[in-house]
Amino acid sequence: MISSKIEAALNRQIDLEGFSSMYYLSMASWCEVKGYNGIAKFLYHHSDEERMHMLKLFQYINDRGGHAVVPGLDAPPKMYASIHEIFETILSHEIKVSNEINALVELCIQEKDYTTHNFLQWYVAEQIEEETLARNVLDKLRLIGDDKGGMYLLDRDLQSLSVTVHGSSKED
Repeated sequence: MISSKIEAALNRQIDLEGFSSMYYLSMASWCEVKGYNGIAKFLYHHSDEERMHMLKLFQYINDRGGHAVVPGLDAPPKMYASIHEIFETILSHEIKVSNEINALVELCIQEKDYTTHNFLQWYVAEQIEEETLARNVLDKLRLIGDDKGGMYLLDRDLQSLSVTVHGSSKED
């Protein structure tokens, strides 16, 4: 049985993962409207991935005898100045998520909830991947600068990356 303190903390994480999904969905829509279809596809897949992170928490809480709660989500921003701003925002957001996961792990240690601690290790590893991916894209954006040809290639490469990372076919 999960403690009420851990349950409440995990429900707060559900809220953050749900907001993350909406955040990436908003970014994807902006990119698509601006003609960055590859980056949009990458972000749509990322939005789906964040939703799956949320659902994994739902199932865990309920499996442990708790009650996962559907969050009331605030609307994310609708407009962005640039692709660079989007990936700076993504990195900042993923660092925030990492900090929240780490706080959850710390709470599990304090509460001696080793089952939840073990469950959260998947999220710890996932956050390393999320931050690294955002940093890598930002590095590429710095190399590209204002080169439109470079942006075209990045857009194409991120569409390919979404296929590789998420196991989708090119027909998706």
